Amino acid sequence: MLINLEIKNFAIVNALQVEWRSGMTAITGETGAGKSIAIDALSLCLGERADATAIRPGADKTQISAHFDISELPIAKQFLSEHMLNNEDQDCILRRVIGKNGRSKSYINGIAVTAGQLRELGQHLISIHGQHAHQLLLKPEHQLHLLDAYAGHHALLNAVNAQYVHFNKLQREYSELQKQQQTQAAKQQLLEYQVAELDEFALQEGEFEEIETEHSRLSHSQTILETCQRELSHLYEDDQTVLSQLQHSAQKFCELASYDNQLSSIAQMLEEAAVQIEEACREVRSYGENIEQDPMRLQELEERLSKAMDLARKHTIKPNELFALHQQLKLELNEISSDSERLDALEQEIADAIHAYNIAAKGLSESRQTAAGQLNELISKSMASLAMENGRFAIELTQKPQQKPAANGFDDIEFLVSTNPGQPLQPLGKVASGGELSRISLAIQVIIAQRVTIPTLIFDEVDVGISGPTASQVGKLLRQLGQSTQVICVTHLPQVACSGHQQFFVAKVVENGETFTSMRPLEHEMRIEEIARLIGGDKISATTKASAQELLAVQRA
Repeated sequence: MLINLEIKNFAIVNALQVEWRSGMTAITGETGAGKSIAIDALSLCLGERADATAIRPGADKTQISAHFDISELPIAKQFLSEHMLNNEDQDCILRRVIGKNGRSKSYINGIAVTAGQLRELGQHLISIHGQHAHQLLLKPEHQLHLLDAYAGHHALLNAVNAQYVHFNKLQREYSELQKQQQTQAAKQQLLEYQVAELDEFALQEGEFEEIETEHSRLSHSQTILETCQRELSHLYEDDQTVLSQLQHSAQKFCELASYDNQLSSIAQMLEEAAVQIEEACREVRSYGENIEQDPMRLQELEERLSKAMDLARKHTIKPNELFALHQQLKLELNEISSDSERLDALEQEIADAIHAYNIAAKGLSESRQTAAGQLNELISKSMASLAMENGRFAIELTQKPQQKPAANGFDDIEFLVSTNPGQPLQPLGKVASGGELSRISLAIQVIIAQRVTIPTLIFDEVDVGISGPTASQVGKLLRQLGQSTQVICVTHLPQVACSGHQQFFVAKVVENGETFTSMRPLEHEMRIEEIARLIGGDKISATTKASAQELLAVQRA
């Protein structure tokens, strides 16, 4: 429930603070006084689009604060808790500041938030019905919204929306893969050729380095063999070999060590060197005996090296990178091939998703049909009380499951009405006059408001085009609604104003060339004066005052 609204430097308001109470509050005033200004300011405070034109001329900024009691609003309290915006009290304070540059700052309980968060929370606090709300009644999407609001089948709506989102996700993936396949057809053909060529060559990891090593050994085998034999002779087999000379020197130093022990280490090192040379000679002899000279194998290696070099040049890489390239190209080809498999799988998944969507949408449609039957009876009854005694109202729902899935189901909706006896039901826009449309809209809003848990309902001159007994009935409807919900109604009709549990008067004053708007509560006597003004215009007489007093008594009975 709205407790307090404070406005500073907004439009023609300098400073305004209004305390609100439960029940129905009527707001009246002279034409052009700014009766709707509090509602406009409240809309901004709830996150509506703002710009610098909202700032009072000469001021630096506009500031609007709204104080709510949310003790009976679990959804609002849950929102505050989830966003860590709650306080210790059962209250919630929204604040909006708009600067000269058109930028705004938003706060919930003193914590900076986005305008989107204000809007999200605001929809759980207040519902505003403007003077042109009846025009929305002609739009199918709004008609469907009203029916769903009355039905209250949020779980069914969420289920349909979830299936719709899932279907869309699969459909987007399918479309993207199709586009990729069209653009990758040429690439796939090239990859298939490249992979086939590399498959045929079948170079293994590390094989190129091994081929190079083996080729080098075979191509130089004769040189290696001759050199090994020659050096083996020098080291071991000739008369004056390196080994025999080293052994001779070791023997001599060993003899000298008997004279000086310091030479014994030299003798030992020479003996160890002789042992190492002898071991090396055995290794050389063994290596030489096993050297291969295989011209056929050498030719094979040369051909494979040449092929590797050719492929490397073709792909502008080094030969030792061929194996990695081969694996990469195979992976790319597999990914393109898997796209085709994924497309086939997606076709089935999309069919399954459409089936699941249709099941959810059918459940939603059945719930809508039930709610539509109830609304038809309630609205027809309400039309009779609003000077349309023979009026009939019907909601026509048409299921179109063949259509592409939509977020709100597969129902087409049309509001039908008959306002005269014997007249068939026809689309609302073709039959109802402006006044009738306004009354039907109000009837629907009141009926739905009784089903939707919005603590505060604001009606901004929704009684346009209504007068006489009908206006009295509208006032009774709003007063009845005010028994369970806080209702704020801007009106120019005395019959509606009299129905309020309390009444505010909006006045415009010009001082020193500046215009100011004020809003004040009316006590009983002042209220009679204002009702009399609404009845008789600017001329307030004893007759109009008596009529006002009588009207107040009748409407509040």
